[in-house]
Amino acid sequence: MLALAGARLGLQMRFFDPSDTGPCVGLGERFVGDWNDEALVRDFLSGCDVVTLENEWVDLDTVAGLMPEGVPLLPGKQTLDWISNKLVQKQHAVDSDLPVGPFRACGSVDEVLAAGEAFSYPIVLKGLEHGYDGYGTGTAADAEQARAEYERLAQDGVVLVESFVPFVRELSVIVARRPDGVDEVYPVLYTRQKDHRCDAVEIPAPCPDAVAARAQELGRKAAAAYDCVGVVAVEMFELPSGELYLNELAPRPHNSGHLTIDACVTSQFENHLRAVLGWPLGATRLRQPAAVMVNILGTRDGLSNARGVEAALTVPDASVHLYGKQKVRPGRKMGHVTVVAEDLETAREHAREAAGKIEL
Repeated sequence: MLALAGARLGLQMRFFDPSDTGPCVGLGERFVGDWNDEALVRDFLSGCDVVTLENEWVDLDTVAGLMPEGVPLLPGKQTLDWISNKLVQKQHAVDSDLPVGPFRACGSVDEVLAAGEAFSYPIVLKGLEHGYDGYGTGTAADAEQARAEYERLAQDGVVLVESFVPFVRELSVIVARRPDGVDEVYPVLYTRQKDHRCDAVEIPAPCPDAVAARAQELGRKAAAAYDCVGVVAVEMFELPSGELYLNELAPRPHNSGHLTIDACVTSQFENHLRAVLGWPLGATRLRQPAAVMVNILGTRDGLSNARGVEAALTVPDASVHLYGKQKVRPGRKMGHVTVVAEDLETAREHAREAAGKIEL
């Protein structure tokens, strides 16, 4: 989707991909290999004017060390260092006076159990790096589950333990920010989660206007605190009091913002590219009053073979986006359906109906 946005802008794109089955075939020059292959990485970087990342789990030291003089890596290495490790990310939020819930770094089962007693169960455990789409996160309702989640998630013996936040809604604020600090913020998104994975997204979030305004301000403040360039998704919890707690940041186009392709004047993907290039940012307002996106998840292991797309397109105002992933597995995000409408209730109903017709 980022590559398609670049093609629309007339950009010459090249891609570094560890897999030869990546979805960008035909959209630009591809370099397939490992980030530890310095010769290949150097060859890839040598032809770039600007380098940006689709995810933050690359070998940052290698990439930063091989960047040609005068070619920017955006977002920058410092930003990625702050965000790619969840404990470092959380501590930087505290240092930046951003509101977060109670948390601890735990280096043993005993420390996890002590955190469970201090916070009261349930607690949330997270691996420090490489977590996404629910992978690397678990919830423990008691000491037995806490032990099991520690064993599953610990990296070098350490996990991040968070107090479970009794939230009303999980919100996401997408901010596009240029190197000079100029930014644009999208309407606040409401993300519905299932098994720590985003199931559906609604825009605008059905929260009070005052909460939405504070959420946008927190999103902007967080983007500046981490010196983000490009698009950043700032995930947060809305508490019953209307207070907001920062959850996590993703310094890239994010699943919660995929519906901006159909819902907003400028998609998050186009604005990410505009931002890293220092170009004027596009308008982020809604095209229609409401939109809902439902993710399409894999239900089996094997090669991708989507069924039901034609049927999904019979649903009023439904747009289907499949990502071109050749392999499917249970729970893998394979695409999404977006419906724009005059109200959220209609958009919810039609988006669920359309997504339910597609099977992978």
